[in-house]
Amino acid sequence: MSPLPAHMTDRWRTREEPGPGQGTIYWHMLMGDHPAAGELAQAAQERLADFSGMHMTPAKWLHITTHVAGSTDEISDDRQQEMLATAKSLLAKLPPVDVTLGRILYHPEAIAVAVDPVWPLTRIREAVRETTLKVTGREGQTEGAAPWTPHMTIAYSEAEQPAGPIINALGRELPTRQVTINTVTLVVQRGAERLWDWHPVGHVRLTGHR
Repeated sequence: MSPLPAHMTDRWRTREEPGPGQGTIYWHMLMGDHPAAGELAQAAQERLADFSGMHMTPAKWLHITTHVAGSTDEISDDRQQEMLATAKSLLAKLPPVDVTLGRILYHPEAIAVAVDPVWPLTRIREAVRETTLKVTGREGQTEGAAPWTPHMTIAYSEAEQPAGPIINALGRELPTRQVTINTVTLVVQRGAERLWDWHPVGHVRLTGHR
């Protein structure tokens, strides 16, 4: 999400999205139950409130997208349960992760908060990707050669506008917050992304020793 963009663009102008009733299956680290994450997101969203064309992430569904497993057309309910069982055996070896939130990331389509450190979260991501491949025979959605940057998106852009005033209003960093991530959730998103019609299928705890 760097260097800083000169302009914001409409995230959904040309993006293909699921139709009504169609589902996309995600592995997420849900952040909505962490008060510190919610406070940080609220502070950022208040600074962005005067700008039109910003679609704010609902507090309940603040998240770190960990892996896109596939569609409900490809992965049945039974397979989803098998994915949860497989993930439990892999993630049981990994301990909870203490992370820091505060650094702001800018992209033409979104504004997010970086989640550090990266390496322990990457291990979680590798485990759910391995789970997805083992159960479904598919890797799911991959992002190419670029390294994964864990982030919690606070707002999505749905309009064309200069980025400079937004960056000046929000800045590059907010007062840091600490959160302990101890759960990964399999979520089905029904329909278009910005409808936030999310249905958690199940949770997997990180129970390894620190």
